[in-house]
Amino acid sequence: MRLSFVPAAVACLAMAGVLTAAAHEGHVASSRDGYVRSLARYEIPDARLVDMNGNEVSLRERLASGAPLMVNFVFTSCTAICPVMSATFARVQQSLAGEANAVEFVSISIDPEHDTPARLLEYAAKFSAGPHWRFLTGSAEASIAVQRAFDVFRGDKMGHDPVTFIRASPKEPWLRIEGWASASDLVGEYRRIARR
Repeated sequence: MRLSFVPAAVACLAMAGVLTAAAHEGHVASSRDGYVRSLARYEIPDARLVDMNGNEVSLRERLASGAPLMVNFVFTSCTAICPVMSATFARVQQSLAGEANAVEFVSISIDPEHDTPARLLEYAAKFSAGPHWRFLTGSAEASIAVQRAFDVFRGDKMGHDPVTFIRASPKEPWLRIEGWASASDLVGEYRRIARR
């Protein structure tokens, strides 16, 4: 569940460059060039998904692995938002390669009827997905449950927005990036929260 904004605090915190959040008490947002960042906690459903290699995955367990995470929602037949977001993840993956605490990337399909593991594997290859980048699909019900949990469900795959989620550890809230953040933006945001 995405938590409501605290409008009065937004302007002050954006000017100060500070973000704070508390689970279930709301979160604040600040705006940067091309995107809005906010902190929130989400209740991850116990959805059973399938990765691009055909292996069943518990999303809750996958996201609780302890590794730093970047998550987005895409679909392979998308010709607008998704290729840009996937190319951005590819550049972030390259920028962060070799760092001691490897970031895990998770891209979840919002078109599971079309996005079979084989299609996801082909799509992953297009973007040179490395061993720390997993593409997940599953049933329509599981996909919708996950989208609702992250407050990105828009009722139709064509209505989705560019949103990226970053978390340094399972104890931390998610940093929600809405809009067109570049690879260097995402690397900078990740490094900022990883230093806390």
